Amino acid sequence: SRRSSREVLLGGVAPRRSEVVRALAAMSDHEDHHFETADSGASATFPMQAGEIRKGSHLMIKGRPCKCIEVSTSKTGKHGHAKAHIVALDIFTGKKMEDLCPTSHNLDVPFVKKTEYQVLTADADTGEVSLLQENGDTKDDMNLPIFVKIGEPTEDDKKVTEEMLKAMDDGKDCVCIVQSACGEEKIIGTKVTDPK
Repeated sequence: SRRSSREVLLGGVAPRRSEVVRALAAMSDHEDHHFETADSGASATFPMQAGEIRKGSHLMIKGRPCKCIEVSTSKTGKHGHAKAHIVALDIFTGKKMEDLCPTSHNLDVPFVKKTEYQVLTADADTGEVSLLQENGDTKDDMNLPIFVKIGEPTEDDKKVTEEMLKAMDDGKDCVCIVQSACGEEKIIGTKVTDPK
């Protein structure tokens, strides 16, 4: 008694056509997840339920990495899904972003990394900064925080830039904190010490 492949696929019960289509669609869904990105093979984000987002959490809104500053949940109607209202700031531009989605909905969360580098030079006119990496190489692709590609520099950008330039002028040791996410980098803080 040879069973058709349709029966085998759905556990021995002769299924309806719609069920077969759904089962095949589900199978093809599982095969299509090849996470290939241009970088080191690791994805820049990972999924997290909207209901898990807390103040201080990072998340992606409209394709931009943001940090949550406020989150509230609301129950909508008798059979409605609870919704999360998230207010966040873009971690690179400081721009305020908002998102409203069901708490069960998955959001992308960026991997945010902070690295400290010794500052070798900082040019107030061109904005170019040269940093020393742990392996002894220099990192020359960074700019002072006030040199922004999009929008206006924030108060923090101005403060960090002033601290860096003052430290360099005073001949002090300056370490800067570089935040990176989704292929973008920015200097977000400094630590100034007297030379040893």
